Amino acid sequence: MWGTRTALTVCLLLGAASASAAPSRAELDARIQQLERKVDSRSLVDMMDQLKALQREVQQLRGDIEVQTHSMEGLQKRQRDLYLDIDRRLHRLEVGGGQTQPGASSSTMPEIPAQGGGAVRQAPAATGGTAAPAAAAATLSPADERKDYDRALELLKEGRYKEASPAFQDFLTKYPSSSYADNAQYWLGEVFYVTREFDAALSEFGKVVESYPGSSKVADAKLKMGYIEYERKDWEKARGLLTQVVQAYPGTTTARLAQERLDRMKREGH
Repeated sequence: MWGTRTALTVCLLLGAASASAAPSRAELDARIQQLERKVDSRSLVDMMDQLKALQREVQQLRGDIEVQTHSMEGLQKRQRDLYLDIDRRLHRLEVGGGQTQPGASSSTMPEIPAQGGGAVRQAPAATGGTAAPAAAAATLSPADERKDYDRALELLKEGRYKEASPAFQDFLTKYPSSSYADNAQYWLGEVFYVTREFDAALSEFGKVVESYPGSSKVADAKLKMGYIEYERKDWEKARGLLTQVVQAYPGTTTARLAQERLDRMKREGH
């Protein structure tokens, strides 16, 4: 009996000791919450670091985009300036190769034999109301004509499109028979094309094709018409115009540009 009591006492003492050594449920919960706060705090810091790194990358990309945009605009301007300069030089060669200067035909009168030898100049007969315009055309100076054309080109070169448009229109009205007329007509369409006034641009480029079929600007005009139809998503018309350029002007830069746009349309599934 005494032995049984001794065993029970020892067991109770051991149980009490083990109970006092084990942490309580509240202590365990407190420890777990503390650990969770530490983990959450570390995760939040990591997320903030990642966010700051992403913001720095975005700022750098924006800076790169701005630099690229500026470079692209500069390149486009240099290309336009070069094209205008080449256009001006080519035209000087065309009109300087022994061709009649603009306006000369209106001021020159045909010679007819005169009685007693020699010759006299015969004034062209006036018909209806054409005498006044003919007289006005005869007074136009080739120097003024060149000056007005160069002025309109310079406005386009400087990107002053609102001024360039009426300048080319005034030139075409003032010098309808000018050797620069086809160029002026093309550049008028270019003004509207650059400003994305596609209906007006299409109309002006169409006038180049219709009114100046022998002009070197016809190929460029058709190319731009194809570009416009591409922008308007009229794929059939765009394909037709660009194909005409490729077939009619093989080996030229214009044909190469037309083919590149056709290839692009194919890649895009149009």
